[in-house]
Amino acid sequence: MGKLTVSMYITLDGVMEEPSWTAAYWDDELAQFQLDQLYGNDALLLGRVTYEGFAAAWPTAEDEHGFADRMNEIPKYVVSTTLKRTEWNARLINQDFAEEIKRLKKTGQRLLVYGSTELIDTLIEYDLVDELHLMTFPLLVGEGKKLFRDGVSPTAFKLLKSFSTDQGVLIANYAPER
Repeated sequence: MGKLTVSMYITLDGVMEEPSWTAAYWDDELAQFQLDQLYGNDALLLGRVTYEGFAAAWPTAEDEHGFADRMNEIPKYVVSTTLKRTEWNARLINQDFAEEIKRLKKTGQRLLVYGSTELIDTLIEYDLVDELHLMTFPLLVGEGKKLFRDGVSPTAFKLLKSFSTDQGVLIANYAPER
């Protein structure tokens, strides 16, 4: 059986939007964690907004560690009812997305979700999230889009593993209590 992992940067006040605030805390530990996550999964699962932002930025990105190469080569699934087509090694899922994700997981695929807060809320509602990796940055930004909307399905999670980087970023991996 495959696995669906959500990976998200958040602040202490729960904001995930426009994470330019991560730069001051970036270090080798966080970079390695992100690289390991990306290479440890078979495909990305993205919502429309995140897909469009990534597709505009990553194809021309370069780095010395291979993150950009992996972002560009890894298959992508985009959940959207408004997109008509995708590029950048992506396949559109525009109907029965919960059933399609269940099917992908049954084939053994390991799916990684970045950004895509509306999608994440829905994935939690359908009990499709197997792990939640939160990278909590030690700052308050005061405003911005929160990771979870008010009214998200109540779900209990258990802590699988946690550690902090030298820069104070808490990385905590959770699994839903099932």
